[in-house]
Order: sequence, then C-alpha cells, then structure tokens
Amino acid sequence: MENTTFKEVESIALASRKRRIVAYLIDHLVMSFATIGIVFLLLGPNFIENENFVQVGMTFASVMLITMLLYMAKDCINGVSIGKWVMGIRVRDEKNANEIPSIGRLFLRNIPIIVWPVEFIILAASTDKKRLGDKFAKTIVVKNPNKPTKMVRIVPLIAIVLCFIASFVFFLSAVMKNSDAYKVSIQEIEQNDAIISEVGKITGYGMMPMGNINIRNGYGNAQLTIQVQGTKKNVNVFTHLTKEPNGEWKIEEIKNLY
Repeated sequence: MENTTFKEVESIALASRKRRIVAYLIDHLVMSFATIGIVFLLLGPNFIENENFVQVGMTFASVMLITMLLYMAKDCINGVSIGKWVMGIRVRDEKNANEIPSIGRLFLRNIPIIVWPVEFIILAASTDKKRLGDKFAKTIVVKNPNKPTKMVRIVPLIAIVLCFIASFVFFLSAVMKNSDAYKVSIQEIEQNDAIISEVGKITGYGMMPMGNINIRNGYGNAQLTIQVQGTKKNVNVFTHLTKEPNGEWKIEEIKNLY
C-alpha cells in the first residue's frame, strides 16, 4: 500500500484534542485503580500505621514502576488503550493510517507522558494534533471507523468512573477502620456511659470515619469523627488520640458533635 502524505492524513479524520484528553483521563483512572489495588494487597489495610518506612517506600516505588511500565504499554494491542476504545480513536502510523505501529514505537510514544504538562501544551499548539510522543514515534491518532456504538462505549466509561470512586472510598474506609487508632476509639465509645445513654444500644458505625492519622518518628496523632448508630439515634463522636514510640494509642479527648 502506498504511503499517505500529511494532506491525505487530514482527510482520514484525525482525533480531536478533546477526545484524546478524555481518553488520557480514562486511562489515568484505570492505572490509578490498579495502583490502589496492588498497594492495598501488598501492604494490607493497616499500612498507614506501618513504621517501617523503608518497606512502605520500596513497595510504593515498586508498584509505581510496574504501573508506569503498564501505562507505557497501554496502546500495544492494536494501537488502542481502554480510554481510546471508549472514545473511538486509535494510534496509527503517520505515513500509513491503516498500519499499526510496532510495539516498540507504541511504547516509545508514551514515555514522554511522564512530563504530561509539556505534552498537553505541545498537543494544544501543534497544527497536526501531535504531542511529543507522536513526533518521536512518528504516529498519529485517528478516529476509529469501526468504533462501537456510543451506548456500548458510554456504559464502560460510567463503569470505570464508578469503580474508581467505589474503590477509592473502600480503600480509605478499610485503611481507617483497620488502624489501631480507630479500634481504640471504638473501644472507648462502647465503654462511654454518656454516649450509650444518648444513642441507646449501639447497632453499628458509619461506613467511613472522617479525620486523619499521622505518625512521625514513632509519635502519633489522630483525630477521628465516627458516626455511632444506635437504637435511639445516631451521633457523630470526635476522638483525639496520641501515641508515643513503641506505645499504644491513648484517648486524649472524646466528645459528641451536634
């Protein structure tokens, strides 16, 4: 097949900048979802109180390296990533819009995305709708003439966003609820006569406590707001805890929030 000149490429319908940016955001959500999941599995839900900072740092670095490599290879199947499939676009050779670039070129194309602000600026300013990675790998991004119907593509997009939000909330909830600070707070709440008399019999707790847990050089400080559900009413309880190196969490303050 004869090579296609740039003027001929224009008639092949280059993908719009908007579609490419949305595709990037979708891919970013997918990679973030994968990163959260892998970190959660490797470190466990109580990693927030892990004082072995070297282990935590090495695990995070390893996971980031793995997911970054996966991101670089995201277009290696037929020049289409998840985001590009949803947006109905694909990567092709700049001289032949029907030819899929080699895996090596597709991988090379995504390396400059590390400096994504520069990539976005170049894409916005480029008359041929190319970012730096496209110029290096000699590729273009075009509309997929065989793209699925809009409904078939919208449903996965909604599912991806909802899965990301749900996984993020679940991750934060599991981390907070598995912390020793949270467990000590619950023990104190269940032994507090003032709280029991107000809520009645405790039937449960809110899905996710609000607040923060900080540990530095073995010293900890935590402030949590926990919804206590009871037979009489539900109340929000605030707890302030501190911790010394190699010590246990201690309640400094506990009060109802009205």
